[in-house]
Amino acid sequence: MDLLVTTQTTATGITLMVSGEVDVSCADELRNALFAALESKPAQIIVDLSEVSYIDSTGIGVLVGVAHKAAEQNGILSVIHPQKNVARVLSLLGVDSELNVVLD
Repeated sequence: MDLLVTTQTTATGITLMVSGEVDVSCADELRNALFAALESKPAQIIVDLSEVSYIDSTGIGVLVGVAHKAAEQNGILSVIHPQKNVARVLSLLGVDSELNVVLD
C-alpha cells in the first residue's frame, strides 16, 4: 500500500494526515513531509495515524527523530488516533509517551 501524507496548517500548528503503511521503503517520504513542517517552527505538529495500518521501526525512528527536533525548537510533536496494532507497537517500544500519543 502506498503512503500518502497530507498537510494542513491550523491555528495551533500543522497537522499531517498519514495513510497507508510506513516502512523502510517510504519512510523518507514521511521524513521529508515532517521536516518541511518543521521549517516554519510550529508550536505543535500533529501526526494523525488513523489511516496507517502498519509502521515498522524505520517509521517509528522518523517520528522519534522529528519529535526530538521539534522539542529543540520549543515545539511538540503528537501522534493521534493510531490504529490498535500501531498503538501497541508504539507502547511495546516505549515511545508512546515520547510521541505524546493520543488514543481514540
